[in-house]
Amino acid sequence: MRAGFQVGHVVLRGTVDHQQQWQDLLGQFRAVNDAGFDSYCYGNHFLIDPFQHFQPWTVLARMAAEPSNMTLATSVLLLPLLNPVEVAEQAATLDHISEGRFVLGVGLGYRVEECEAFGIKMSERGGRITESLQLMRRLWTEDEVTHHGKYYNVTGARPTARPYQKPYPKVWQAAMSDPAIRRVGRTGDILFVGPAQGNDSIRKQIDLYHSTLGKNGHETPEEMVIVREFFCARTHEEAIRKARAGFETKYEVYAKQGLHGTDDELARKVTGDLETLMEETFVIGSPEECLEQISEYKTMGFTDVVIRLFYPKMSQGEALERIDLVGRELIPEMHRL
Repeated sequence: MRAGFQVGHVVLRGTVDHQQQWQDLLGQFRAVNDAGFDSYCYGNHFLIDPFQHFQPWTVLARMAAEPSNMTLATSVLLLPLLNPVEVAEQAATLDHISEGRFVLGVGLGYRVEECEAFGIKMSERGGRITESLQLMRRLWTEDEVTHHGKYYNVTGARPTARPYQKPYPKVWQAAMSDPAIRRVGRTGDILFVGPAQGNDSIRKQIDLYHSTLGKNGHETPEEMVIVREFFCARTHEEAIRKARAGFETKYEVYAKQGLHGTDDELARKVTGDLETLMEETFVIGSPEECLEQISEYKTMGFTDVVIRLFYPKMSQGEALERIDLVGRELIPEMHRL
C-alpha cells in the first residue's frame, strides 16, 4: 500500500503568523519526503475561519521544485466553485511543473459560505462537478472545443495548455454519500473516500461504486484512495490522550459549519459523538494497532491511505516527531502489504 500525507485547514488564526505557517509547511514537506511517503496531498477551502490556509495551486507548484518523487495531489479541490477552463489549464501547468507527478483530486465541498462567495447554489454542486469534468477532459484532449451546457459555455475554444500525462492526469473524486458514490461510478473516476465513514458503510459504498461502474461501461480503476484521521504513539492510551484536543477542536468546527453531503447517521456522529467517530473511523493507537487498521483497508481494495497527522494546537516539533514515527514504524510495513 502507498502512504499519503494530507494537509488540511488546521492552523488556528493567530497562533502563528502566515510566513511562519509557510515555513512550517515547507519543513513538513521535506520531512514527509525523507520519511518515505508516496504522496503529498493538499486541501482547498476558502474563508475557512477560524483557520488560516493557503491555496493549493501555488503551494504544490512550489513543492514541485523540491527534490522529491512524491505524487502531488489536490485533495480535494472544490471544483463546483471554480471555472473548469481555468482548472483545466492550471492542472495542465502543474502537471508539467511536476513532470507528471500530479493528481487532480476533486470534491463538492460542504460549506454554504463558500457557495455564496462564488455565486453558486448548494443544489448545483453535483451538476457542476460532473459538467466540469466532462468539459475539462475535452479541453485536455481535443484541438477545438464547443460546449454549451447548463452551467458552462465555450465556443470554438482552442486550449492553450496540454497536460504532461497522456491523455491527462488521474482524477480522484471524493464521495461521502450514496448519491456522490453513484456520481463517481458514472464518470469512472478513482474513488476517494473521506475521513468520517465507518468500515461497514465503506464496504457498502464500494459495492455501490463497483456496480455503478459496471452499469456505465467502465472498468474498475486500479486505484482506490481513502483519507483517515490519524494519530500514532507508543501506546493506544498515549495516542488517545495526545490526540483528543486536536480532534475536538477540528470536529467542533465541522459541527458549527455543518458537514453536508453525508447520511443522517454520519452527520450525527460528526456533530455530536466524537468518541464513536474516533472508534469507528480514525486510525489511532500504537504502531501495531495502526498497521492492523490500515491492513483492513487493503482487504477492502484500497491502494492508497492518505493520513492527516497534524492537528490544531500541535506544534511544529510535534508534527515532525509524528512524521518521523510514521516513517520509521509504519511506511516500510505498509509498502510490504
